[in-house]
Amino acid sequence: MGQFSSFLDAARLVHDLQQVKEIAQSISGQLDPTQIAHRVTESLVQQFGCAFARIWLLEPNQVTLRLVASSGLYTHTNGSFARVPMGAYKVGKIAQNRVPFLSNQLSEEAWVKDRQWALDNHIQGFAGYPLVAGERVLGVLASFRRGPFEPEFLEVLQVLCMTVTVALDAAQATASAPRDAGLQTTSLSDQLAQLLGDSPFTLVGTERPLRPMVAHLLRQVVETLNQVNCRYCRLTYTPHTVYLEALADEESGLIPEEEERRGHLHGRFRDSRFADIRHGVICLGGSFEVRSVVQRQTSQLSVMLPAAQYPIVVQVQCRQPLTHQGVVHLVAQAGFWVTDGEAGTGEAGAMVRITDDPAWLGHLPVVWVNQGKGSVPAGVVAVMDVRSTAEDLRALIHQALQNPVERHPDPAPLLSEREQQVMALLADGQRDRAIAQALFISESTVRFHINNSLAKLKAKNRYQGVYQAVAQGWI
Repeated sequence: MGQFSSFLDAARLVHDLQQVKEIAQSISGQLDPTQIAHRVTESLVQQFGCAFARIWLLEPNQVTLRLVASSGLYTHTNGSFARVPMGAYKVGKIAQNRVPFLSNQLSEEAWVKDRQWALDNHIQGFAGYPLVAGERVLGVLASFRRGPFEPEFLEVLQVLCMTVTVALDAAQATASAPRDAGLQTTSLSDQLAQLLGDSPFTLVGTERPLRPMVAHLLRQVVETLNQVNCRYCRLTYTPHTVYLEALADEESGLIPEEEERRGHLHGRFRDSRFADIRHGVICLGGSFEVRSVVQRQTSQLSVMLPAAQYPIVVQVQCRQPLTHQGVVHLVAQAGFWVTDGEAGTGEAGAMVRITDDPAWLGHLPVVWVNQGKGSVPAGVVAVMDVRSTAEDLRALIHQALQNPVERHPDPAPLLSEREQQVMALLADGQRDRAIAQALFISESTVRFHINNSLAKLKAKNRYQGVYQAVAQGWI
């Protein structure tokens, strides 16, 4: 196996994790496993620079993996690896053993039958992950890259695998619902009460339909709690969010091993199922909090998720990273779906932009972030500042949606000076390593700037990116 550095580029990691969050939101309303898989493989190629990516799903016979999505260098799903028996080839072994496999020297791996293929296509990195929900194998995700995988990407890929697993599990559960009379005819609260058995359960507020992935996550929480002696559970509907609160025994595994001084508990869960659920909740713009109460004999859980069936989507574009992250957190607290790019959202919904950058004033309703510098630009329909609360922001977003101010088409995002330098060297035929040496930056930073440039230029690959950069006069 190739060697992977232990040092991470924090800025790159944060940027890529936000892209994973957008992918999670875009597939949250999708009920077709094949479409979910295709969205993820396309993202791995277009947003993360993989040469190609594939997803196999386990067939109902539980003995064969079927290729359902392939993007990049190969897009067909009917070749020699269209069906892989469990335990056969590397993909089948990953599924059978439920253990990921990573390599940055693919051509040197003994299991690779056609090493010349890897050399001819310059394929160096391989990452294969099992998609496992609880004790069930759903499939395998495999990605290939021309060049080595950076440690930042491997961290992000692990999170992405958790995301697609949650989405696929929800889609498969929904698809099987007609065969399950309980799921088909009862409300979510009735389903949760049935899962809890004799444990006390309370419904607060008026129940209404939720997005499939949201309802699935809530069922997963209760199913897991039911296995660890849940003492009490309450489901609460508010106009914008849905809350699930529960009490369980301390030895349930709900409390993470590491604790912060203030009592908010994070870290690694003793029961990994809670870690997977927390990740899914956060990716959907919710919150997952756990604390120890009653002289540390009881675990208290609180899960919050957006309750809108077709949510308002808020696009955040702030110039300073700290301001950007603060606004993103506030938007999630207000119960809205949040994105910081142009990615789709899975289901149709109204969209608002929050920004402090005049370059992002366009056709969307805008809430301006006022930091006390300069005047508010024309075309802005609502203004927030550092004192704004989640409730304030909720009112401002609805105000922005109701305002009929005429807006102009979005301007093309500007390439930064560094992005122009990187794209110019790329246009000269320089490889990532040569660009890094010329600009005295790391190769991962080079790829970070290239990915940013491709997104701004709306290019699917580097060749299109260079063409667009030249056509638009950036280089």
